[in-house]
Amino acid sequence: MRRLPKTDANLNDAQVQGWRVVRRVIPYLWPSDPALSWVRWRVVIALAVLVLAKVIAVTTPIFYKQAVDALAPEGTDAATVLGLGAVGLTIAYGMARLMNVGFQQLRDVVFTKVGQRALRQLALETFTHIHRLSMRYHITRKTGGLSRIMERGVKGVEFLLRFLLFSIGPLVLELLMIAGVLFFLFDASYLAVVVVTIAAYVWFTFKVTEWRVKIRKEMNDQDTDANQKAIDSLLNFETVKYFGAERWEADRYDAAMKNYEAAAIRTNYSLAFLNFGQSFLITSGLVIVMVMAALGVQDGSLTVGDFVMVNAYMIQITMPLNFLGTVYREIRQALIDMGDMFDLLEQPAEVKDKPDAPALRVDGGAVTLKDVTFGYDEERPILKGVSLDIPPGKTVAIVGSSGSGKSTIGRLLFRFYDVGSGALLIDGQDVRDVTQESLHASIGVVPQDTVLFNDTIHYNIAYGRPGASEDEIIAAAQAAKIHDFITALPNGYETTVGERGLKLSGGEKQRVGIARTLLKNPPILLLDEATSALDTETEMEIQAELNSIAEGRTTITIAHRLSTIADADEIVVLENGVIVEQGKHEDLLAKNGRYAHLWHRQAEETVDA
Repeated sequence: MRRLPKTDANLNDAQVQGWRVVRRVIPYLWPSDPALSWVRWRVVIALAVLVLAKVIAVTTPIFYKQAVDALAPEGTDAATVLGLGAVGLTIAYGMARLMNVGFQQLRDVVFTKVGQRALRQLALETFTHIHRLSMRYHITRKTGGLSRIMERGVKGVEFLLRFLLFSIGPLVLELLMIAGVLFFLFDASYLAVVVVTIAAYVWFTFKVTEWRVKIRKEMNDQDTDANQKAIDSLLNFETVKYFGAERWEADRYDAAMKNYEAAAIRTNYSLAFLNFGQSFLITSGLVIVMVMAALGVQDGSLTVGDFVMVNAYMIQITMPLNFLGTVYREIRQALIDMGDMFDLLEQPAEVKDKPDAPALRVDGGAVTLKDVTFGYDEERPILKGVSLDIPPGKTVAIVGSSGSGKSTIGRLLFRFYDVGSGALLIDGQDVRDVTQESLHASIGVVPQDTVLFNDTIHYNIAYGRPGASEDEIIAAAQAAKIHDFITALPNGYETTVGERGLKLSGGEKQRVGIARTLLKNPPILLLDEATSALDTETEMEIQAELNSIAEGRTTITIAHRLSTIADADEIVVLENGVIVEQGKHEDLLAKNGRYAHLWHRQAEETVDA
């Protein structure tokens, strides 16, 4: 993988990206909606509790110092200072430590609802947006990579909200308070050593972490690549088996994991370097300050309690600083992960509803194509000025050789894509002028290969109309001639169908798909080569069911086998994106043109078979 050169431009880009992500996250912490004022209150309370916890944390070593001085033979009586004896001061020290932990946990309790709400909202927003993206985007995107972007991005939000608010900010606050204590209780030399130590520690941590972030990003890229290959291979399990390609797939996956391994090793090596460098710097500062305090005790300017207090403060500084590299790295990584997710959220939807678009009103279901042109690639047009009128309640079959544009008309009707020029109308309404939701609700599709969810048969049929009653679901199954098969299964309608419905045969899947479409009860029906993948006997059975459900609906049948559409009210022959013939079956045969040629050729193939 090509590595980014270490330039100021790259660093600036990372900073710009970071601020962009932070700006996107802030509304989840401080929403403007008055109904969400509880979110703002929780954030304020959590911050207040956090500040209180840090004040207690900074004063805790003072109790420790007073207790030590009270116990030292030459020390002063702390009881005259705080009204407490050595035992009382020890108890006060313990209570202060307990209160510090208690307030930190209270902070988490108050804030957790805010963080979880943000995580849920952003996950839902991303999931919804992905479904809004066009078919063109989804056929070019790898599912495995997409799922990892979502997963890492959503987790990054939770991490950023928690650690940016409760780690970096509190760390700075605590360091400032400790610096003030050292300055006023000791002298500026102690403060200078601490400041130099912290500055060197932070500089070293940030520099090394920036280097490590690039290695970590490379590791993530390799992880995404390996995950894509794994999911792609598992989704095509049957194909892998057909070609005996298990070894080939394993080698591809292992090659991706080898790259991941190399990046992970470099990540761990760099982590070891970071940890040792941090330890060296913080230990050096600790030793210097302790030596200074020891000299002060020897010359009588400091007490043993002061020596212990300095040590306690240095350890108190050390503990959060030890996490600084990890927190900074994770925040940078979270920003990268969230940046990928926000890039996804900013990916524009190719097909959008117009502002205030009305719902589609279907009176009869007439479908009209007016001089429609379209191409998936601008340089390669598929449809070239197609005009077609489909009367309401009629069945029109579209036939033609592969690549002629048959299925493209179906995709344009469902508005997976918008036409390049011309118009596609339903009852006189341009599909681009109505809401996609209402358009999709008016069209039922039975594709060549019905894909089912990895759930029960009941769930897959009910998917046609969520909220349908049990009787309606059973009636749809009966109409699709699948009810008897389902009831003969051990678990009946609660039988799971497996990934993409692989536990069912092709005919059984098609019948479940037909039942699902029947339950939807759409006025317009699109049959996209719905029986071409089935054997002849099953095809004849399902074709009869399709003809039955097509009655009274405007039906567009995209067919490969011409025998299935001989009874259509009209047959349209497409070749190279233009209509070359149209009419009834008998009339087209009498013309002895393109349709007749296709018919006779298929008849000869059937006889030979």
